[in-house]
Amino acid sequence: MTQTGESAGTRGQVARLILELGPCTAATIGGRLGLTPAAIRRHLDNLIADGMIETRTARTYGNRGRGRPAKVFVITDAGRSAFEHAYDDLATSALRFLERTYGPQAVAEFARQQVAETERRYAPVVAQASDLRTRVQALADALSGDGYAAAAGPAPARAGMAAAANIVSNGEQICQHHCPVAHVAAEFPQLCEAETEAFGRLLGTPVRRLATIAHGDGICTTHVTCTSAAENSAEENTARTTHATSPEGSHI
Repeated sequence: MTQTGESAGTRGQVARLILELGPCTAATIGGRLGLTPAAIRRHLDNLIADGMIETRTARTYGNRGRGRPAKVFVITDAGRSAFEHAYDDLATSALRFLERTYGPQAVAEFARQQVAETERRYAPVVAQASDLRTRVQALADALSGDGYAAAAGPAPARAGMAAAANIVSNGEQICQHHCPVAHVAAEFPQLCEAETEAFGRLLGTPVRRLATIAHGDGICTTHVTCTSAAENSAEENTARTTHATSPEGSHI
């Protein structure tokens, strides 16, 4: 069946929204675009048939209520390929040549040089922020400006974290819903590693990459350590060690 221009345009909006939001429900998509449940279902079914999106079971944190787990829609590699990419097969071929000729370390050095220019541009923007949360948001905004469709917010609580009294925060989290170099990074993870290192320098605190689009995850997720939490934990560990080794703390 031939689609009208209006229908194809709406379908493109649906795909773009899933790309930018990451895993999301039909209700969320319909609400954002002002579509009826029947209309959003039709567009989603067409996108699934074309291999642009796929369904997954939503992740849950903590106790889940009764009923079926929510179904979310995520962009596929084919769907991601329909959007612009900064690098293509030529870039992959060039990096393969570099690796064969000079070794993996040459690729890592190339990745660091590529990220250095981005880091230089982001640094003044991030440095204006007064605290970690606003620095993380500033970095996410800068990434979005470069096409990464990034969002920032508090990191979700993990099992056992709530019971740790010495942890005052789970930190922050940056989610990148689009990666212009995902296909290249799938073969050369040095690109992701260099970017992660740059995030840590920009934010001035340890960061850890939890998921990447290049490795098949729906989004790139980076956990940002809350400095105060890390310092509190370190201080308490030092206090416990000192107490255990001092005469006052000994129990014989």
